Amino acid sequence: MSAASIRPATPADIGAIYGLMLELAEFEKLTHLFVATQDGLRDALFGARPAAEALVAEQAGEVVAYALFFHNFSTFLGKRGLYLEDLYVRPALRGSGVGTMMLKRLAALAVERQCGRFEWSVLDWNQNAIDFYEKMGATVLPDWRVVRITGDSLDRLADGAA
Repeated sequence: MSAASIRPATPADIGAIYGLMLELAEFEKLTHLFVATQDGLRDALFGARPAAEALVAEQAGEVVAYALFFHNFSTFLGKRGLYLEDLYVRPALRGSGVGTMMLKRLAALAVERQCGRFEWSVLDWNQNAIDFYEKMGATVLPDWRVVRITGDSLDRLADGAA
């Protein structure tokens, strides 16, 4: 098996990234929430006002992993941060170093861009991922919870009806 290489995603990678996103939704048992489209992903990554960036890992000409990320901002640090939305490695390649390579590349990018932090979320039941992230030096914050509002609730709040 040849070594994987990490590179920035290109528009030609949209189909592969989309397929991996669907695999991630299946792994997380969240396909009922998956409504993304390839056109929407293309616009988010390569449109007139990109909302995110992506790296891909390629092995033997096939995209086998992706990392989708964007900048956020820390008021306490007074600096932007790098937020990792998704890191997904095909199951057959887990433990091969691809995930480590991706995180190292993203950490280097955060340092290069003078980010104050590099952060992401992990599902509480995904102990393998938690162990992997802690081994890399990450801290899983026990006191913070993700807060989210979507769909009809978002519309009601925006209309002032909430």
